[in-house]
Amino acid sequence: MSNISVIGAGYVGLVTATGFAELGHSVKLLEISPSRVSALERNEIPIKEPGLPRLWQRNHSEGRITVTGNYIQGLLGSDFVFIAVGTPSTRNGKPDLKWVRAAARSIAEAASGPLIVALKSTVPVGTASLVADILARYRKNGHAYPVVSNPEFLREGAAVYDFFNPTRVVVGSSDHKAAEAVGKLYKPLGSPLVICDNKTAEMSKYASNVFLAARVSFMNEMAILCDEYDVDIVKVASIMGLDPRFGSGYLNAGLGWGGSCLPKDVRGLLYMAKSRGISLHIIRAVQRINQQQPYIVIRKLQRLLGSLEGKTVGILGLSFKPGSDDMREARSILVISRLEDEGCRIRAYDPAAMEGSARLLPRVVYCRDAYEVASGCDALVLVTEWDEFKELDMKKLAAMMKRPVFVDGRNVLQPDAMFEAGFVYEGIGRRGFGYKKLEGILPSRPRTGRNRAARRKTALAEEPTNR
Repeated sequence: MSNISVIGAGYVGLVTATGFAELGHSVKLLEISPSRVSALERNEIPIKEPGLPRLWQRNHSEGRITVTGNYIQGLLGSDFVFIAVGTPSTRNGKPDLKWVRAAARSIAEAASGPLIVALKSTVPVGTASLVADILARYRKNGHAYPVVSNPEFLREGAAVYDFFNPTRVVVGSSDHKAAEAVGKLYKPLGSPLVICDNKTAEMSKYASNVFLAARVSFMNEMAILCDEYDVDIVKVASIMGLDPRFGSGYLNAGLGWGGSCLPKDVRGLLYMAKSRGISLHIIRAVQRINQQQPYIVIRKLQRLLGSLEGKTVGILGLSFKPGSDDMREARSILVISRLEDEGCRIRAYDPAAMEGSARLLPRVVYCRDAYEVASGCDALVLVTEWDEFKELDMKKLAAMMKRPVFVDGRNVLQPDAMFEAGFVYEGIGRRGFGYKKLEGILPSRPRTGRNRAARRKTALAEEPTNR
């Protein structure tokens, strides 16, 4: 077994450190935030990630993982050091590498022996060379520090599962022995190992994430067309998913993608292209489609309720995805902010993210559960597809509302069941259910054909252009 150091106690660093400890390695987690170090020493995990607290507590109590804020102590005796610090986007989309640079310099100044430096952070192509230059410039001895690019492919909410069940392990380096040594750490997991150069490994991370974003944006654009022709996008996606050339993943239309990875990586790839004078037309469209998705919900509510001034709208789900409390780039922020601009009163509930949401959206009334949210509402919008929302008593929910209008922003509910429960239901790319039975509840029956298309064209023209 090896001695491993991991720099950064964020999502990637915590899961990576805990995963290696679970595999039997001796792990030191380096974190510069004293409050986070103290919390981890008390076995308090600062993020919500299923399965992580139990694994952390066991490995920490059994001594396989320790936490420190001191680089000299954290690197002492290590064979490998993984850099897993944040690389947030700057205003122009360029990934901010200040924490990567700081980590590389601290490694060079604190390391007392040879070690392999592995980059886990998502970084632009060429960053491995930058890190190698910093290590060579600031090292205090004659030891070599080969740099290996080892991108992560962890999904928030399923990161622990993904660590132990990787679809592939990518290791890039000009030093083949160092690449093989890092690859050997993952051997017990039995996944395919791809050894390549640093630049290929760095690009593979961006290409993978942006391709997933493109699939979602494609389906969201198809959903707009499905709305116009009264076609159910969910059924279209299920047919597409049967084709082995496509597969069924990331074909769900909805409010778009958020979180810490896809938005940042799309911006990062666009920045890399722009810095070389290249226009990525498809990727730019992928980004633009995602930015407009939350506004579709606003237009649906305006059509269903008329003016939104003074209306009360309930929001089910706030985090960017279920199983996480992460509010970074959450679709709920855009939906709620626009509804507030329209004069709406907002009530909301999320199983995990209300504390974080309250800091960003202080005017929202936060409720104990979905039923409290629904009480007296003119409409409900499902934003995050938590499992508990699929198990609600929909008849009870509809009876508590002022108007039984439900916009399913993730297409996870069954239209027929919502109709039987008494709702006027619309999803994204699946509209028109229940209008006949509930005629009179809505301000006017939705029109179809050219008039609707003309209104949509006008609405799109009025959308913000800062995309």
